[in-house]
Formats: sequence, structure tokens, C-alpha cells
Amino acid sequence: MPEELVNFLPCKTPTAWIQRALEEPEILLIDHAHCEKKAAATALNLMFRYVDDVDLLNKMSHLAREELRHFEKVLALMTKRGIQYQALSASRYAAKMRAGARTHEPARLVDILVIGAFIEARSCERFHALSPYLDEELRTFYLSLLASESRHFKDYLTLAEKTNGGAIDDRVAHFGAIEKEAIESGDDVFRFHSGTPVTS
Repeated sequence: MPEELVNFLPCKTPTAWIQRALEEPEILLIDHAHCEKKAAATALNLMFRYVDDVDLLNKMSHLAREELRHFEKVLALMTKRGIQYQALSASRYAAKMRAGARTHEPARLVDILVIGAFIEARSCERFHALSPYLDEELRTFYLSLLASESRHFKDYLTLAEKTNGGAIDDRVAHFGAIEKEAIESGDDVFRFHSGTPVTS
């Protein structure tokens, strides 16, 4: 787990979430597939909205292709394990983060990019947190994703700083507080980015 990711995130994944993930392996993989697809869609949406930023276009094009390859790999794993891909309701995580974004440009883009960095960083942290408890095939797969997701994290942060024209510490702190609350507070829906499970 890269140290910069550990330092960036405001908290660790709760042990209760890891325990729930091990009890819900099918939901974990199905939602992971959804997350990869949504990540690709986010990158494409940014490409369509911000057509005059060549650096953003190149980075998001590469990111979208990579996320779609990850989506295909998760689907292949699911098929091998007899897990049917299906629709799932979204977790509250991304909605909570986006609710904190500013609405005027270029501030909106800065915030969307910072949110993207948090999503990628949290994904890496959860791959790493789960890996000691998984079977060899799934552990190897999750750890293989760390390098690319870590690169996506860096790309989002670099673009955010460039768009902002300098440091983004205040926005990282702003969304870090939102992220911490989303991860540590009780959550009655289990998903890849959900909060602390609430037992019924």
C-alpha cells in the first residue's frame, strides 16, 4: 500500500466492514464490477464536458480504457465463480462526496477531480485491507489492481492542482472530512465503498 495513499485517506476501513465483505463475497464482486463501470463513465463524462483540456482528455481516455478492462476482468471472475451480474442500488458514498462539490467553474472541476482521487485511494485501501483474507486467485487480482488505481489517484490529484492553479489542501481537507464520516458512520447497505455495517 503506497504511503502517500495511507497519508491521504482520513481513516482506515473499519474491521466490521471487512468482516461483512467476507460474509458477502457475491455482493462485493458485483458492486466492484459496478464501480469499475462507473469509474469509466466518470472519465468519459469529464472528456465530453471539458473538451479544451488536452491533458485531461489524454489522462481520462487512458483511465476509461483501463477501468473497462478491470470491469471485464471482474466479470470473468464472477462467471468463473458462478456469480450472476445484476443491478444493485448505489452506495451513499459518491453521492455524499458530490454533495460537497461547488457548482461554479473551474471550482466544480477541481472538486470532481479531488473526489475522484478519494474514490481511487479508498479502492486501493480496501483491496489491500481485504487481501490477507481472500483466496489466492482473488487476492492476486485485487493486489494487481493497486498499481493502476494508485496511478489513477495521482492523475486525479495532478489534474486538480493544475486546474486550481496551485495547492488544493483546503479541498482535500474538505472532502476528507466528508469521506471520513461516510466510511466510519453506520450504513445499512453493504457495498464496496459503504460505511460501517449496521447490524439488524
